[in-house]
Amino acid sequence: MKTVPSRLGLAAAILLAAPTLGLSDVKPHVLFTDGAVLQRGMPVPVWGTADDGEKVTVKFQGQEVSTTSKDGKWQVKLAELKAGGPFSMTIEGKNKVEVADVLVGEVWVCSGQSNMEFALGRSAEAGASVPKATDPELRLYTVPKLVSDEPLDTIKGKDSPGQRSWLASDPESAAKFSAVAYYFGRDLRKALGVPVGLIHSSWGGTNAESWTSRRTLEADPALKGLLDDYAKALARYPAAMEKFRADQAAHRQKVAAAKAAGKTVPMAPRAPVGPTSPHVSGLYNAMIVPLQPYAIRGAIWYQGEANAGRAHQYRTLLPAMIKNWRQDWNQGDFPFLIVQLAPFRKIVEEPGDSDWAELRESQLRTAQNLPKTGMAVITDVGDEGDVHPKQKEPVGARLALAARSIAYGEPVVGSGPEYASMDVKGDRVVLRFKNVGAGLAAKDGPLKGFAIAGEDRKFVNAEAEIEGDTVVVHSDKVARPVAVRFGWANYPVVNLWNKDGLPASPFRTDDFPMITDTSVKARRSAPARAQ
Repeated sequence: MKTVPSRLGLAAAILLAAPTLGLSDVKPHVLFTDGAVLQRGMPVPVWGTADDGEKVTVKFQGQEVSTTSKDGKWQVKLAELKAGGPFSMTIEGKNKVEVADVLVGEVWVCSGQSNMEFALGRSAEAGASVPKATDPELRLYTVPKLVSDEPLDTIKGKDSPGQRSWLASDPESAAKFSAVAYYFGRDLRKALGVPVGLIHSSWGGTNAESWTSRRTLEADPALKGLLDDYAKALARYPAAMEKFRADQAAHRQKVAAAKAAGKTVPMAPRAPVGPTSPHVSGLYNAMIVPLQPYAIRGAIWYQGEANAGRAHQYRTLLPAMIKNWRQDWNQGDFPFLIVQLAPFRKIVEEPGDSDWAELRESQLRTAQNLPKTGMAVITDVGDEGDVHPKQKEPVGARLALAARSIAYGEPVVGSGPEYASMDVKGDRVVLRFKNVGAGLAAKDGPLKGFAIAGEDRKFVNAEAEIEGDTVVVHSDKVARPVAVRFGWANYPVVNLWNKDGLPASPFRTDDFPMITDTSVKARRSAPARAQ
């Protein structure tokens, strides 16, 4: 694919060399740079800056649209575009900017915390995938990390005049890009046969409220306390920073002593929450708002580890965040696809309470209750000792299947079985499921991961068998069952799938209060710290 040189770099260079020009040079938003991918099949906003009153004309794919700049900003909207390319876009006012090598296809935003940020080059499949990553019609854009107390107009952090921000996928660019996003985009390319653009905007260890607007949090009484907590953290910040610096100095001495003695190096102290660290609404303002209203097909989201200590709250927070994004993008209920948390922490043999299980339930509820929202279940790719499981290909592949079903209406099975209803028949519980596809299946042996309880609410391990499209659960220890749980653990050991190759989501048929220990309650109500 040949790249036509853009005049954007030259125009910016002239601007720097001649400050007296001010804003007289028309400048597009930084997403409209060489190599960009524009969304097919829907109106496409194009915007940027110019002098007040300046006429700006955008030409692309035979269309010519003009507007007049107001308050230093301009925006036009192209009519629906057809997939293909490369094309050139011209943006003209007092000067003329040419954006070259533009493709039209499918555009997705890829966001979350460290498991979305996790690079392809670190994944378990890197050895096979990275050398084959060359695809000039798969384009990658990474949003620089930045925090802001106020919404920003443009992406800041790494772009310099004339620098190409959109990168065609190749072994070098893909290895540094989000592994989950890469596999998602790669599979969409294979399925759809059109260009795909991925805008990656994530930050490890961050919670969902960081990616949610202040307006949204203020409007919900169940979430407003997050803002109050942050205000208190800011008030404590000077003293907390002073203590942190002292802790850092002490840590350096401990590290030196540990190394000299051949012992394990102690963990470093964590910096306190403050104005320069990821905080409530700070990432939404700096890393999501600047992307709006770039036309997109949808978003994929891998986050939740940092909110696991407040899992019940997440059933309110995650839907609020999704609605927030959709409202501010102003293009309706675009598809939003969630990765359910992977198994993590020590495997336990007996049933018990689990905040990670409850957060998975919050993710499941969100996927079931919001329109055009789906979920990829990954109970088979966890790691007891690592919150960052290295198998990322199945994650991206399942997100792509969900997208093909939800976003593109293809007749594919887009998710694994999901609990639908139950009947009690004597000492047995009959479970019914949605998304059974070609049928239910027990992978690698008899069904496992089920627990059952009677009226005493004490869960015990249960036996389970598949009967048609149902699962029958029972235990000799429970004569009159009232509830069943499946995979209800930090690290679920489960094997219920559909025959289409997708695992069932963990679930519970009850909604019993999860934890009664007051110390754990206090931990769950406090703001979560990053994993």
